[in-house]
Amino acid sequence: MLQSSENVNGVRSTSPASNPNSYNPVKTTTAPIEQATIGRSLVIKGEISGAEALYIDGRIEGKITLTDNRVTVGRNGTVQADITAREVVVMGKVTGNIECSDRVDIRSEGVVNGNVSTTRISVEDGAVLKGGIQVKSGDHKHQHQPQPQPKIAEAPKPAAEPQKALSATAGV
Repeated sequence: MLQSSENVNGVRSTSPASNPNSYNPVKTTTAPIEQATIGRSLVIKGEISGAEALYIDGRIEGKITLTDNRVTVGRNGTVQADITAREVVVMGKVTGNIECSDRVDIRSEGVVNGNVSTTRISVEDGAVLKGGIQVKSGDHKHQHQPQPQPKIAEAPKPAAEPQKALSATAGV
């Protein structure tokens, strides 16, 4: 058994092995994430779709559709495809458009050549992004109802125009 001992200062200490967490396995609060991996030597040409996360360290040409999952392009990954996913992380090279319902994360070594449409985006220092960026509203309910949205957009316009006129006259 492990016992506590007093050191010269009279402070009681225990050995590191007495830590009860060191004997218990790590417990996760959520279910483990299922993730498919495309290794370095794999080349896939065509359409990829599915219901699990995808890690790409090889080469993909075609189209990737994982609307409710994450697509990660690893450091060795090369993707020449349009990507539709919930979340996209780019550490390698992507040539194609990215349509993302949650967020796009382009790491410092990542390269994206194409348009990005997402609700959130993160581009680290050193990353390369060539293309357009469209940041959408996080509230998808208003985006799917085209009739009420123009009415809401038309109402503020008259109020906004006099403000512009006031700003123009204030500067004179």
